[in-house]
Amino acid sequence: MNALELLKTDHQKVKELFKKAEGANAERQKQLFEQIKKELETHTHIEEMIFYPAVRQTEELEKMVLESLEEHKQVKTLLREMENLTSDSEKFEPKLKVLMENVEHHAEEEEEGKMFPKIRKLMNTEKLEQLGQELETAKGTGNRAA
Repeated sequence: MNALELLKTDHQKVKELFKKAEGANAERQKQLFEQIKKELETHTHIEEMIFYPAVRQTEELEKMVLESLEEHKQVKTLLREMENLTSDSEKFEPKLKVLMENVEHHAEEEEEGKMFPKIRKLMNTEKLEQLGQELETAKGTGNRAA
């Protein structure tokens, strides 16, 4: 699978988990949050360690990568804050909504909407496939260690 398809698949999986969490009770939201957190930690790790370093080829992409790293920091902060809350905390559901909004903005608008089309123009199919393989390998390793 090419790198962009793999990352889009991750985005879709997390989006579906957020949808399930929206209508769920507090206990179920906490369970889904644990899945969301695991998915996001793996996803941000492979982006930061493999994908972003590979795509920082032009000044424009360099700026997009730096912005994406800042967005990752915001998401990681929210994940840490939420991890320490109980499911019945009045702050949990609002933070979950903010997390969802941040992740969807980052994934759909920034990456899929702006960054991925530019990468498609700069990288050939072979390079995207190779990068996808590296991401899959890293993802598999990350999931086994968790």
